[in-house]
Amino acid sequence: MKKIAVLTSGGDAPGMNAAIRAVVRHGIYNGLEVYGVRHGYTGLMDGDIYQMELGSVGDIIHRGGTILRSARSETFKTIEGQKKAIEVLQAVGIEGLVVIGGDGSFQGASKLTNLGFPTIGIPGTIDNDISGTDYSIGFDTAINTVMESIDKIRDTAYSHERICIIEVMGRHAGEIALWTGLSSGAESIIIPEVSYKIEDVLTRIKRGQERGKMHSIIVLAEGVCSGEELQKSLNEELQLESRVVVLGLLQRGGSPTAYDRMMASRMGAKAVDLLIDGKKGVMVGWKNCQLTYTSFEKAAEEKHSVSMSDYNLARSLSI
Repeated sequence: MKKIAVLTSGGDAPGMNAAIRAVVRHGIYNGLEVYGVRHGYTGLMDGDIYQMELGSVGDIIHRGGTILRSARSETFKTIEGQKKAIEVLQAVGIEGLVVIGGDGSFQGASKLTNLGFPTIGIPGTIDNDISGTDYSIGFDTAINTVMESIDKIRDTAYSHERICIIEVMGRHAGEIALWTGLSSGAESIIIPEVSYKIEDVLTRIKRGQERGKMHSIIVLAEGVCSGEELQKSLNEELQLESRVVVLGLLQRGGSPTAYDRMMASRMGAKAVDLLIDGKKGVMVGWKNCQLTYTSFEKAAEEKHSVSMSDYNLARSLSI
């Protein structure tokens, strides 16, 4: 293998640039030509590809987002779009592809592998919801961003004796809500994996009021309901004033933490090594504090789940 390419797809995550840097420099170190694909699978089909040098990834390890940009593509989901992408890669002489992204990105990478083109995945999503790995790039930065925001919001909640509902990302997974809720001492954590009753939330608030605590923090994963919907339910039962804060895209940005930079560097280099070793159709993973790899098919069969022991710990500590 002489030429490989790298692209980022789906939602951006802090640490993607560090992973791109690792793929490029580790590839060049091992005698490969490395090409960058702009705008994900859309750019791949359009031929938006350029050769990357050592200097192409200089001074990016600390930057959030992705220098290769990202995009979602409906056309690539078709067999015609996938074949077009392979034709573009082969026209440049590229023999292997590294895809940095989440489940949707890996589905596309798997299709390319099934059509005969060697592809390796690197998990990059702030939701940390990819099966086959205990960790995905961007999660640590995201939860620290959310935690810092909740700490600031709590100051105002205390001062004005308000209930604050913090809506965080997590359409299908509650990792962000669980980790930040536990780390911030939230009174209630509401996640998609665990059914909740409004009565339980009310009980926790009233219990705090009985001991003189007139403010409360509720961390809500967006996949359960909107903050406004929860606020309406609470206002029907309580006289206390409540506020909703939707953190939104704030959670995606920012300079990656040291942990995200380290994990991205490890995974990026590992992806290159796997291509050199002739592997294809697998994603790099972090299991039991070790770098590993899992086939796209096996990862797709598994179901991601949050730690119920952590969830129960959060409940016991927020009495």
